[in-house]
Amino acid sequence: METWIQRLFLTLALASCSLGTWAQAEEDGELGKIIAPDIERRQIKEADLDSENFEVGVFAGLLSIEDFGSGAVTGLTLTYHITENVFIEGAYGLSEAQETSYELLSGGVELLTEDERDFTYYNLSLGYNFFPGQIYIAKRWTFNSNFYLIAGAGNTEFAAKEYFTYNIGGGLRFYGTDWLALDISMRNHAFKHEIFGESKATNNLETRFGISLFF
Repeated sequence: METWIQRLFLTLALASCSLGTWAQAEEDGELGKIIAPDIERRQIKEADLDSENFEVGVFAGLLSIEDFGSGAVTGLTLTYHITENVFIEGAYGLSEAQETSYELLSGGVELLTEDERDFTYYNLSLGYNFFPGQIYIAKRWTFNSNFYLIAGAGNTEFAAKEYFTYNIGGGLRFYGTDWLALDISMRNHAFKHEIFGESKATNNLETRFGISLFF
């Protein structure tokens, strides 16, 4: 009698273990489908960027010559990028001074000849890029961009004389491609002259738009 009862309990225990194992397998199968779904991975290819450090450009804009009005300015730039953020820029620009208010009101007095009204400058400046980011145009175009500050010194030729000049400014540069950059900036060219008989410090503000190529 005891042997029969022991066999009965043993049979029930084996059946219970088998049912538990089957239920666990079913549960693992469902969890496996939830935790490890079959995902198709996309292959992404990043564009190779040029690593050239030199940049040559042209610019055009408006130069306000203190006491002599505003006129068009054009010029050239050559830039060497020391690091990703620091660069050296050499610039050459030319413009032409307008008549002063005194000349306009006097009706015939000329303080400067036509040749003396030519305004040319060249300088060497150190720049620093900051706030790198992106500019979005519509939904299809995205361009990398950088704000920058720049300061330097050089020479200005005006009124048949040369003046040591400081320049300081800032701008926004954004990259149309990996070799083409567009630039919008403002500069101040500060120097002293004695055109009116006494030494005077002047600030000559320039707004310009430029385009440059990397090589």
